[in-house]
Amino acid sequence: MTARLATARLLAAASLLALALAGCQDGSGINGPTARSIAPIAPQTLALMQTKGMQQSDPILIRAYKKEAEMEVWKRGSDGRYALLKTYPICRWSGQLGPKVREGDRQAPEGFYTITPGLMNPNSSYYLSFDTGFPNAVDRANGRTGRYLMVHGTCSSAGCFAMTDATIAEIYAVAREAFIGGQRSFQFQSYPFRMTAQNMAKFRNDPNMPFWQNLKEGSDYFEALREEPKVGQCGTRYVFGGSDAAAGACKPRVDPQVAEKRAHDEREVAELVAKGTPAVRVVYQDGGQNPVFRPPANTSAFASLGGTETVLPYDAKEFGRHNLGDVSRPETLAAGPQEIEIDSKVQPTLMAAAAQATAKAGRGQQKPAATTLMANRSEPELRVETTASVGEKPARIAVADADGDPSSYQKLLGTLFDKEKPAPATPAVDATVVPEPVKLAHAAEKVAPKAAAKPHAVKTAKVEAKAETKPDVKPALRKGEPDAKAKP
Repeated sequence: MTARLATARLLAAASLLALALAGCQDGSGINGPTARSIAPIAPQTLALMQTKGMQQSDPILIRAYKKEAEMEVWKRGSDGRYALLKTYPICRWSGQLGPKVREGDRQAPEGFYTITPGLMNPNSSYYLSFDTGFPNAVDRANGRTGRYLMVHGTCSSAGCFAMTDATIAEIYAVAREAFIGGQRSFQFQSYPFRMTAQNMAKFRNDPNMPFWQNLKEGSDYFEALREEPKVGQCGTRYVFGGSDAAAGACKPRVDPQVAEKRAHDEREVAELVAKGTPAVRVVYQDGGQNPVFRPPANTSAFASLGGTETVLPYDAKEFGRHNLGDVSRPETLAAGPQEIEIDSKVQPTLMAAAAQATAKAGRGQQKPAATTLMANRSEPELRVETTASVGEKPARIAVADADGDPSSYQKLLGTLFDKEKPAPATPAVDATVVPEPVKLAHAAEKVAPKAAAKPHAVKTAKVEAKAETKPDVKPALRKGEPDAKAKP
């Protein structure tokens, strides 16, 4: 029986390999499954499954969070509800919080993606990998471009989620067994951060908030019901729910439990804003990394899975700074993210300033090639990465002052302060040009017009809490930038 089961798994793995090579272009020409791609699930993880009443063949679902740098693997039980199997720290992601906009911007994608066996790559240059399937229908409707955005091994990212070799080996094995067990595809949910009321209040003035509120609709569905949401498209937005959502209904039926959770979170957001929770933006030099990989491990920085839990969802000793491979752009990790507070009168227009500076640089001189720790490697991702500029002075932050220029302030945050005159959100642009948060005051003197104007009236916190009514718009794409991501 054991021999027959092993043979069946080998044949199934070979079948997955054939599908993977058909859907990917990163194969090394091997005609059979690699040893790493058919390695069994670790005994410790099998024991964990047993304690949670899970089987190897049970369907899976994966959720990723950029800011917390964590990836969760869930398994579906016989009752149709998902339970958390394990949380893994993300070793590296690149870019900023926000969706991927265009090929070459180093952004890791955000959204809901369907992973089929054909997107699994057993011959990845980065140990093992699976393609996220970006761009999906919503990405294309928004004009977002890019390809070969992966979840893979090692600790190098130019638009991917890098998990280390050991971690991707386990995730790959768990996914492989689910496919062998009959699951035809699994859902990959990618978020900027955990979709809590605290985070929604904290980042309420970020130009990406309308998109994030749309993602939260799918997150609410999963968290309220522990069921995989059916995902559809209505214009440039996702729709979530049952069969009507999958068919593309723009107003699918909302389950009462989901509606209750959404209403509860909206009330909590309004209360947090009314209590004076500052609105901030987080700016990275180039993505982030889970603190467990930076000694000494900062246990206070980890996200809690149970609200009041203080125990890490993974053992810090199991990870740490070893066997990471070549870490991409380590100098950007050393600085860490910076939070910029946004009050009712001063709004940093980070992305707009970056776009202007990049466009100006493009009209001037050719950007120099970058030198990275990965420059001596020959994979497509690394060759493309060397086209990004380094050594250039980062763009300053432009500040829109409501006293100096109310129109620009209104355009940026229109529906947060005036629900009768909605304005589209400012689209994210190339994340390779990184602003300097420390130069707000100097940038304000150069950008803000001198003409006197009355300050734009700020309405109640309740209006801010309803920012999810802002429409999505198609991001503006820049031309002439070389691709900064290729398949691992």
